[in-house]
Amino acid sequence: MPTYQSTPRCEHGLPKSTGILIVNLGTPDAPTTTAVRRFLKQFLSDPRVVEYPRLLWWIVLNVVILQFRPPRSAAAYRKIWTDQGSPLLIHSQAIANRLRDRLVSQPNGAVHVELAMTYGEPSIASAIDKLLAGGACRIITLPLFPQYSGTTTAAVFDAIAQKLGRLRWVPEFRFINSYHDARGYISALAASVREFREQNGRSEKLLMSFHGIPTRTVRNGDPYQSHCEQTARLLADELDLSNDEWLISYQSRVGRGEWLSPYTEETIKALAKQGLSRLDVVCPGFAADCLETLEEIELQNAEFFSAAGGESLRYVPALNARADHVQFLAELVEGHIAGWTSGANDAAHRATRDRADAIGAAS
Repeated sequence: MPTYQSTPRCEHGLPKSTGILIVNLGTPDAPTTTAVRRFLKQFLSDPRVVEYPRLLWWIVLNVVILQFRPPRSAAAYRKIWTDQGSPLLIHSQAIANRLRDRLVSQPNGAVHVELAMTYGEPSIASAIDKLLAGGACRIITLPLFPQYSGTTTAAVFDAIAQKLGRLRWVPEFRFINSYHDARGYISALAASVREFREQNGRSEKLLMSFHGIPTRTVRNGDPYQSHCEQTARLLADELDLSNDEWLISYQSRVGRGEWLSPYTEETIKALAKQGLSRLDVVCPGFAADCLETLEEIELQNAEFFSAAGGESLRYVPALNARADHVQFLAELVEGHIAGWTSGANDAAHRATRDRADAIGAAS
């Protein structure tokens, strides 16, 4: 017989508390080979990330990848690491903190916000424990992945389901699985690009670079590519860009298999060889700056552009904890909270509920 985890009670008569779980992908604890190897092992062992026969993949991962990749990745992390730690964790925590300030209370009870990472720390399980300890009877999960993919968003769901499946009292639960075409998100992206160009001048083209995934993942029904293309088109329209002023590409390809294309690295080199002197790059799939934006785009691909004859590649920072980004995310969450509070505030309902709470508290 399974043993289920005890959970704090939602006491009668007390306002229902809502927990907001903010989730990003994750980061090593330190820019060292050991820490990166530990992180990569957890990340790359997830069947959502690598859909490959498990036994064969275990051999490839442990015998090959984890022997050679961690030192190279650790060197890349060291280029962007700060005195405060990993940029991804710093920016994600700032987003969570500002959301906490924005959502401190709602008409139907207190709101608690916790940050979690799918891989690494703070873990999803530990963040849920904190929400439950704070009295949360219901939880809204917001993965910081604007475009849905089974490789990211669904991996968050799997981890939550595993944790909730061990609870004696399962809280009410809502899951926000994408916001790729939300007006507030597109508006914040457009504002960030405009402000960057006002401060740094306007380049000849804007490249929108998204993280790549294997093409077979899309063929098997993942909507990620469609979501990326919708985001790109909406952002181009919001910025009033003509078709020859922007492009879309996919970065971070791993291995020799076919991934979504065009590839960012090849696109950047080709543009430079065609005579483009200045290029702006924005990464609308990353809510917070991380290895893929700061090291891969701002440093590595800027060097590729220059080596191929380009003059200047400028990276437009991720939205991070910008006020308009946080406001949009808060409004997104509030819309889901409102669904729980709808109809709960009329006088007759409140009176009936108060009587029921009094009876329950006395029992």
